[in-house]
Amino acid sequence: MLVIFDVEGVLLNAEYLPVLAKLMGPEKEKEIWDITIKGINGEINWEEGLRKRVRALRGIDYNRAFEIAQSLEIMPGAKQLCSFLKRADWKLVAVSGGFTIITDRLIKELSLDKIFSNQLIFKNNKLDDVIISVTSDKSLAVKSLIDKNSFSKDDIIVVVDGANDLKLFNLSSFNVGFCPVDIVRKKADVVIERKNLADLIPIFMEKFGNKLIPKE
Repeated sequence: MLVIFDVEGVLLNAEYLPVLAKLMGPEKEKEIWDITIKGINGEINWEEGLRKRVRALRGIDYNRAFEIAQSLEIMPGAKQLCSFLKRADWKLVAVSGGFTIITDRLIKELSLDKIFSNQLIFKNNKLDDVIISVTSDKSLAVKSLIDKNSFSKDDIIVVVDGANDLKLFNLSSFNVGFCPVDIVRKKADVVIERKNLADLIPIFMEKFGNKLIPKE
């Protein structure tokens, strides 16, 4: 079985760029939040919104950006859920519209098998630009992994929160909306209403119990 997670708002209890924007004052923080929310809700072109947010934060020091990235809170219940699933030898993958600076740590902390994300570019230790590898169609990022491992739709579960995650639902037989926006709520098979990923453990046990027997 393969579980595909979003990162910001799912595995991490934060949105990185709005937190980073606090370094530049409340007006800049509001500007970044406004664009972020529109992107999550699917109200603007996601890629252009991302580039716009990064441009607005140009000049931020790398050391401060890294420090903030490392301080972002892991979502409550994430470690319990991932540990539970790994004991049954499930594959865990994250797909993020965010950046390697926030996602790299999750490989070790949550025992993930793979993370797909974008990359912030720093020049002379100052934020300058972004390389976008994960687009608004996040399914494209994981397609090769799915094909390589011969996962069928019945083998895949998706756990997300935002409108820019919806195309992942096309890959999966079981879709979870985690504290989601309205459009995800309507399309998800199950909705988790509180910020605790461990709430998924009994749901997975009920639906996939025979596939959750711990491996020796």
